[in-house]
Amino acid sequence: MRHLIAPRLGRLVLLAAAAVGSPAAATAAAAASTAAAPTAGADTVQLSDAQLGSIKVEAVTLRDFPIQKEAVGNIDFNEDMNVQVFTPYQGRIIRAYADLGDDVKEGQILFTIESPDFLAAQSNLIGAAATLDQTSSALGRAKRLYAVQGIDQNDYESAVAALQTAEGALRAARNAVAIFGKSAAEIDHIVATRTVETALIVKSPIAGRITARNAAPGLLAQPGIAPAPYSVADLSTLWMLANVPESDIPAFKLGQHVAVSVMAFPGRVFAGKITAIGTTVDANSRRVTLRSEIKDPKHELRPQMFAAFTIRTGDPAHAPAVPQNGVVREGDGTMSVWVVANDRHRFTRRTVKIGQQRDGYDEILEGLRPGETIAVDGAIFLSNILFGGAS
Repeated sequence: MRHLIAPRLGRLVLLAAAAVGSPAAATAAAAASTAAAPTAGADTVQLSDAQLGSIKVEAVTLRDFPIQKEAVGNIDFNEDMNVQVFTPYQGRIIRAYADLGDDVKEGQILFTIESPDFLAAQSNLIGAAATLDQTSSALGRAKRLYAVQGIDQNDYESAVAALQTAEGALRAARNAVAIFGKSAAEIDHIVATRTVETALIVKSPIAGRITARNAAPGLLAQPGIAPAPYSVADLSTLWMLANVPESDIPAFKLGQHVAVSVMAFPGRVFAGKITAIGTTVDANSRRVTLRSEIKDPKHELRPQMFAAFTIRTGDPAHAPAVPQNGVVREGDGTMSVWVVANDRHRFTRRTVKIGQQRDGYDEILEGLRPGETIAVDGAIFLSNILFGGAS
């Protein structure tokens, strides 16, 4: 917000006219200068009742000025909750169930594939289960024969070892099928029914929204090779990435509350907090990346939206405040206000030191006390009278 700038050229114009004009003109200019000059002191102006109509006064009040930093950035996915869903083994996609933008639940089927590796793992499981049944039956017979000395100890121990080997093979086969996402109950069903599932089901590992779909029937899918058939993101929280000047880094701390605004929702504020502060400074921009986690329960924000954030870095300052129209920037760069005397006709210029600006008010660090009355509308008029000789 620009402050009022006080001109000081009126007196110089009058003196120049006196120097180059006739004696009569010089006399008139001197008279005008004398009539327009302040009458109550070097930095004091006294107004008539008619002139007071151009002035509005207001008392100095105390206001809160938050200690905060501001920056800009963009919205992005929460990478901790953004998952690329691959198939555990290669195969051809049979059917894709979810579409781009769909909301899915954890464990919901995304697509099915026909995988030779999955078929082989199930076959090995069924074979291992049959082998265990056979060795278990053989051990039972060996126990009965060994009890009546129908076989020697070596044959009995061989039957025991065969059973243990079969148990280990079955555990390994069960684990191999479990890699494909099958639960213990589903594996038991395969063993009990001796049936092989032809389609490998791939489910969503988290609840969220489909943010990318590359799955299509007949497409060969391979584990870990981009693009993934599906990408699922939990959009209840998003990240805001911003680059802040390195000089501001000491003011930021993990956990500080963040207020975020975007152009798509003017007047709305999205709450969040700082979750990460970059450990390096960009050599070109001399800035550091700041990451904030933003709550978005209604899924209104979109990744790559331009955003601005404000972070309170300290307790608010409770200080005297005046409207910005009441502060005049002088020619030498100093700031001044016009303090009203008790008689309401005399105004005295006083130099002040200002701090923050907020909601149309300047924070006064030095030069004014709460309760004093100043000119808020017409301050530039008073400066013109003091320095320019205006009537």
